[in-house]
Amino acid sequence: MLRCALLLCVLALARARPNIVLIIADDLGWNDVGFHGLNQIPTPNIDALALSGLVLQNHYVQPICTPSRSALMTGKYPIHTGMQHGVIYGMEPRGLPLTEKILPQYLKELGYRTHLVGKWHLGSYKKEYLPKHRGFDSHTGFVTGKIDMFDHTNAEKGSWGFDFRHDSELVAHELFGQYATDVFTNEAVRLIRGHNKTEPLFLMVAHSAVHTGNPWEPIRAPDKDIEKFAYIKDPRRQKFAGVLWKMDESVGKVVQALQANGLLENSIILFTTDNGGAAAGFNDNAASNYPLKGVKNTLWEGGVRGASALWSPLLARRGRVATQTLHISDWLPTLYAAAGGNTSLFENIDGFDQWEALSHDVKSSRTSIVHNIDDVWGSAAITVDQWKVVKGTNYNGAWDYWYGPDGREETYQVDQVLKSPAGQAITQLGLMPDTDKILQIREEATLKCNTSIVPITCKPLVAPCLFNIEEDPCEKRNLAEQEPEILQRLLDELSKANSTAVPPNNKQLDLRGDPKYWGRVYFNFGDFEMNNPSNINL
Repeated sequence: MLRCALLLCVLALARARPNIVLIIADDLGWNDVGFHGLNQIPTPNIDALALSGLVLQNHYVQPICTPSRSALMTGKYPIHTGMQHGVIYGMEPRGLPLTEKILPQYLKELGYRTHLVGKWHLGSYKKEYLPKHRGFDSHTGFVTGKIDMFDHTNAEKGSWGFDFRHDSELVAHELFGQYATDVFTNEAVRLIRGHNKTEPLFLMVAHSAVHTGNPWEPIRAPDKDIEKFAYIKDPRRQKFAGVLWKMDESVGKVVQALQANGLLENSIILFTTDNGGAAAGFNDNAASNYPLKGVKNTLWEGGVRGASALWSPLLARRGRVATQTLHISDWLPTLYAAAGGNTSLFENIDGFDQWEALSHDVKSSRTSIVHNIDDVWGSAAITVDQWKVVKGTNYNGAWDYWYGPDGREETYQVDQVLKSPAGQAITQLGLMPDTDKILQIREEATLKCNTSIVPITCKPLVAPCLFNIEEDPCEKRNLAEQEPEILQRLLDELSKANSTAVPPNNKQLDLRGDPKYWGRVYFNFGDFEMNNPSNINL
């Protein structure tokens, strides 16, 4: 009898824990979502989540994907894990340090079933670095930084190979030719439908969209979806629209599946990009960070201010623009707290538990963000309160400008939001705002440059630049000479942060990892001798 009572208590506790769904877009720009003012490309399902939940207006990410994903998983700035310089390549013998315990491992201790669908990019040269060995019960997707959306191959650093797996080990040859976003969607829906409701679910859907693929055809979507956007005259942006449309469709199907299977009413859904958009031909892509400055892999707002939203019936105050200052490292303690975990177990992390601040709309405990310190590139940036200093820059300043398109030429279709699968699922729970409220929230979330300020040129390769981000989010007025004391204070804070940094853990490429030695597959080459790689069963 006592044993049965204890079992019932355990099951009740498990049911009380919210399901957590993390949807990560790759290289999505600030201005690539309707809830930030974009009319050109509809994103009705993403908008439904944002406009009925929280638009995370001041959510900061890292400037490029591996560092951003490492911060999400560990709750630490990349400078504290050695992940601050660039990305991990398929032939590079490194990964997120195994000394780091990460988000799915913590959630498993709370009884969660944990699944990763899509991109990993935190190390793959040995099995112990792969998702199945780092807290995920299952993984379907790829482990390097990018893939072609149809053939699932990756060309990088002079190598080329197939990169699509089941459970970190089995190569998914049978999925060749299937559009990657559809594969991820189908797998996510399958996991939701088959989920045992007596256990809480942690599902991470890490899209390859809207990242480009291989150089010979970088932007790919089904023709019928590209053709929907014939009114977009820039052919690259038109293809980008098809890729974005498919990802938004995926978001809708995931939300719809959660509702159909009785999980949505006790779920937390975080949608975020991993870094700023690759705009104006950067990486052969066509994202938009308008009206923010810079692109992916720069420390300007366009590189580090993420298009993000949080949705949950568990939020006390929903349907608003959340102005709390957030960093992607905050999600480890925030989601753990929301899941009922005791955050006092976290030591030496940089993330803050933001659940109460977001739920009840109270002031965030975060007052500063180290955007990154990269002593290899010679670039660094930090924000303290409303002040941001940028010291040095990447690409020798080639991407230190403002890039469109503004995407305001079409008309925003509120009906598309309400009629979208996500919109309908949320409406069934009685949580969708009316049209006037939707338009009000969207207007508040549409960031505009301050036209009253007089621009002052910034030359970060010559001297550090200082901006008041609250008054000048577009980083047009460099106040370094006008506010020397504030500048020095932030430079001191940057120096203090750098004194705590560990060296980057980048490694030279190991040519043994070239897919040509492993059946043209990106493989965990570090687990095998190279004498006879043909014996490996792929």
